[in-house]
Amino acid sequence: MIKIVYGPKGTGKTKILIDDANKNATDAKGLSVFITDNKRCMYDVARNIRFIDVTDWSVAGEDALCGFVKGVAACNSDHEYLYIDGVARISGKPISELAGIFYMLDKISNENNITITLTCSCKKEELPDFVKKYL
Repeated sequence: MIKIVYGPKGTGKTKILIDDANKNATDAKGLSVFITDNKRCMYDVARNIRFIDVTDWSVAGEDALCGFVKGVAACNSDHEYLYIDGVARISGKPISELAGIFYMLDKISNENNITITLTCSCKKEELPDFVKKYL
């Protein structure tokens, strides 16, 4: 399952994502991973959630992000939750050009029973159709 947290910049999407991650981590039977491109919220995420700043791994661009997420999912078979804060920012493309990433995330989610939640910085009416289906 894929979940989307959307809204214009500065509306609290990251806080919502962190709160959801921390809430789910208390009852999770599997692993939780939080992926972002900075360390601002590192200490807000619960200790039992794997926090990954992609800049530590030189991840930049859509292809690199796709490969990185696939690697994270493949490294362990008991992931339950995956959170990505700023998928468009990390990929360096507008959300309207990220159909490939959403296809890949949907496939990973369905094949591995991972709940993937990510943030999209735009208004609901600006979300492309390939994102709206996850609302």
